[in-house]
Amino acid sequence: MDSVTAAVPHPRSEGEGPARAGRRSLAVALLSGALGAAVALLATRQRWSMGTATVAGDAFPLSAKGSDVTGVPAALAIVGLAALVAVFAVRRTGRFAVSALLALSGAGIVAAALLGATDSSALDDKAAQASGDTSSVVHAFDHTAWPYVAAVGGGLILLAGLLALLYGRRWPAMSGRYERNGAPRPRRAPVGDPDRPEDIWKALDRGEDPTGA
Repeated sequence: MDSVTAAVPHPRSEGEGPARAGRRSLAVALLSGALGAAVALLATRQRWSMGTATVAGDAFPLSAKGSDVTGVPAALAIVGLAALVAVFAVRRTGRFAVSALLALSGAGIVAAALLGATDSSALDDKAAQASGDTSSVVHAFDHTAWPYVAAVGGGLILLAGLLALLYGRRWPAMSGRYERNGAPRPRRAPVGDPDRPEDIWKALDRGEDPTGA
């Protein structure tokens, strides 16, 4: 009898694996998404590139921040952060769509940051302004590591989006207790004995209809 009992799987053990994977993926997605957005926003405020322009025959140093080079990473970081929060407000198809938006935001940050690492147009504009010559361009162009830091932030957001696509159906959603979808509320059964005043008062105190109407 003991051997037969041992051979029967415990009912709780069947759902422990998916439940544990859901909790683990949720924690990783929240951490990576929030951290990725913070890193991308921070990186766009740093100096991405530098160079020199010729002004009145002398070399004039110039530099450009990430926000000068491209506004895409900062904008997509905010979109990704909003999508990370919105994942928990929707279900089924809506959750899949928001998860895809989260992943695409991360991918867009990576692409924009890598392209911005070699983009000298922002410095060329500053060189033209400094010299007063619209044809002036920057010389000795160089870039810092901050564009790649922004790309790492985008990669973290992309990871959060992929986790949401794979495991999002196992994640909890916001309570639908106060949602209004137009469906009639189910009627409660009469509570207690309606002929007994004390039962009626107790039901009213709980916010219940003692008549069941």
